[in-house]
Amino acid sequence: MKTSIPPAFIVAAALILAGTSGTPAFADNTANTYHQSAFIDLPAGSTPLMSFDISFVERSSQTYYLADRSNKAVDIFDASSNTFETRLTGSPAFVGNTGNPDTSGPNGVVVVHDRDELWVGDGMSRVQVFDLRTNSWVATIPTGTTETRADEIAYDQKDKLILIANDADTPPFASLIDTQTRAIVAKISFDDATAGLEQPVWDPETHLFYMSVPETTTHSGGAVAVIDPRTRSVVGLFDVKSCGPAGLALGPKQQLLIGCGDPGAVQIMDARTGDVVAKIGDVSGADEVWYNPGDKHYYVAARNNPTGPVLGIIDAMTNKWIQNVTTGVGAHSVAANPINDEIFVPLRPTATHPLGGIGVYHQ
Repeated sequence: MKTSIPPAFIVAAALILAGTSGTPAFADNTANTYHQSAFIDLPAGSTPLMSFDISFVERSSQTYYLADRSNKAVDIFDASSNTFETRLTGSPAFVGNTGNPDTSGPNGVVVVHDRDELWVGDGMSRVQVFDLRTNSWVATIPTGTTETRADEIAYDQKDKLILIANDADTPPFASLIDTQTRAIVAKISFDDATAGLEQPVWDPETHLFYMSVPETTTHSGGAVAVIDPRTRSVVGLFDVKSCGPAGLALGPKQQLLIGCGDPGAVQIMDARTGDVVAKIGDVSGADEVWYNPGDKHYYVAARNNPTGPVLGIIDAMTNKWIQNVTTGVGAHSVAANPINDEIFVPLRPTATHPLGGIGVYHQ
């Protein structure tokens, strides 16, 4: 016998399954209990970790990658056991720390999953590519002719394109590179950008890239550029007030966390409309930011936070600040392992850890 289920019961059941009674769902754990739970020292013989840039966690292999300028390498760590594995060096070798971030490298790092490759921005306007099955160098791709760096990077899984920014050129520009042929298919100039370009992200729902632009001639507080990889052009420029966008991460509900470099607040933007839907004044002065789908939290590497360098934690479901944890001078890089929800922040040397290494944070 078929039984009819009242519509009101269906609605109530849906709300229960959502974990609320009509109110927004919270992240898995919003307790203010974050702390440094471990530290991964660099191996003996390393140059002390005084200069580094972007980091990245690849979920399926639970591997953490760090652009280590001090050692002219990408350091690879097992993110499940918190152990150092190996180093990748380029051909030619990574530029390393020149004393000027605009010419140093390695910089941005991203895994191209379908090819088992790591793509890395370097100084001398070049991109270096590594085969992760053998941990070996396979290609160097020039994006320009100057000594300035190819910097932050993102991967379009649908169109098989890399977007990488030459932030220190005049004017700054972004390159689209076909990962199958390793050929540059477009260069997109940002003639009105007056303070370079920062972190990009690709959105698998809109099939668009978004990229932080710290300042332009018409957007003094910065903007988020919208780039269509199919037309290979900028199709929008979302205004941001009092921000100086640096980090950018795609979270739930088609929202972007903007890691504002300026003191004041980080901001949450609707990627579909450009509307700023929240400002969080508890943490600012950010560089790299990260969204962890494992615990539904944003993480903010805020080296220039007004009260000192911190790791900021935000509930991405409600856009509510949870906690700041003290990190260290220059701590501007962050990534998280969504399997065990550990967060990785590179830290400079201390008396306890004379080579520096990776601070591991957890609840």
